[in-house]
Amino acid sequence: MIRLDSIAWQAGTFRLENVSVTFPADRYAVLMGRTGCGKTTLLEIICGLRRPFAGRVIIGEQDVTHEPPAARGVGYVPQDGAMFPTMTVREQLGFALRLRRRPHDEITQRVDQLAGELGIAPLLDRLPQHLSGGERQRVALGRALAAKPKVLVLDEPLSALDEDLRDDLAALLKRVQREHGVTALHITHSRAEAAQLADVVFRLEAGRVIQTA
Repeated sequence: MIRLDSIAWQAGTFRLENVSVTFPADRYAVLMGRTGCGKTTLLEIICGLRRPFAGRVIIGEQDVTHEPPAARGVGYVPQDGAMFPTMTVREQLGFALRLRRRPHDEITQRVDQLAGELGIAPLLDRLPQHLSGGERQRVALGRALAAKPKVLVLDEPLSALDEDLRDDLAALLKRVQREHGVTALHITHSRAEAAQLADVVFRLEAGRVIQTA
């Protein structure tokens, strides 16, 4: 479960005020809204990449408002994948576990498990510049899942892919969410994408999040 309680944030003339919403546990939630309305800002507040001016962020039953990103149990898939340019796929997948100083054997096992599950085992020794768009997003998903997060947030992960790749990756996202038992929050502009993925649909309008389906 993700709960935002009276969140406020401002940059220049843009502001979010008193944003309160609960995204239900173990479901695939989709958040829609026009460009620039603050969807990505909310995701970054959930992840800990931005600190709200006021309000609380609750993950499960824990108030994580003042916790660093690594302590929140949140896996983040940014829009462009945000690959580290000098790291191989193997290193990208193991990054979060190395940060947490997990044993080498545990990291190797987890990387191999994710690579097999996501269909990227043949890519483990490649650098990002040698990956297609769909491959990059699979790697980004694996990196987000590596530390076994309770929550997975995804910022338009399918927007740069062609139609066939979008369908394939959407099916993978839904399967992964169910099999890993995570609460997912996915930003998209696409109604078709929302219909394909969402258990619940929300919309951000004029600083308010409302459930629409």
